[in-house]
Amino acid sequence: MRLDLLGFSVSQGSACSSGSMRPSHVLAAMGVPEELAARTIRISLGWTTEPADIERFGEAWVQIARAGRGKAA
Repeated sequence: MRLDLLGFSVSQGSACSSGSMRPSHVLAAMGVPEELAARTIRISLGWTTEPADIERFGEAWVQIARAGRGKAA
């Protein structure tokens, strides 16, 4: 939700199972425990993605992770 509010589109699970709330079948096949798979996101890049977009995503990810741990951004 926080990434969406910052303008990033991410999802849980594979593209072919969009809308599903179940953990990714790909991660399950790789042996990733369901509890961990349920907390993963899929990040997709497109042909219009610029290096600056990736950098901005990384900065947003760090900011969100720090906020989740109660640390200042």
